[in-house]
Amino acid sequence: MIGKLTGEQIDDILKRNVLGRIGCHDGKKTYVVPVNYIYDGHFILAHSLEGMKIEMMRKQPQVCFEVDEMQSLTNWRSVIVWGEYQELTEERERYYAMKLFVDKGLHLKISDAVIPSELNKLPILPPLPGNNRPVIYRIVITERTGKFERD
Repeated sequence: MIGKLTGEQIDDILKRNVLGRIGCHDGKKTYVVPVNYIYDGHFILAHSLEGMKIEMMRKQPQVCFEVDEMQSLTNWRSVIVWGEYQELTEERERYYAMKLFVDKGLHLKISDAVIPSELNKLPILPPLPGNNRPVIYRIVITERTGKFERD
């Protein structure tokens, strides 16, 4: 049976997971890439070093975001969110986002590539090479949907 997820089920899936895929487009090329994220009940929050994904989202801030939970080929849930990319530049917003990452990250293995440099001051995290300040951003959700299949 294939069905539609409720708003509450969509929220649960977004809150429970930490890995999603962001889709962006710059007018010439479409790019889909996995990202670690946090869902705070309002926004998808993520961070990245500057690169193709950030450049594309700056040019065209309309993005798509997807999260899957798959038990088997006939038992899965999938959420798709559409929204607008916004960089967090105010220190208060960046601090809030980083606190959420740290709170959730205490239970995750975090690679050097995704640790915001502001977090290097914490003794439990290894320092990042270089002086790369990560881009911390959010997706302001404008639309969302979810489907499931259950055998």
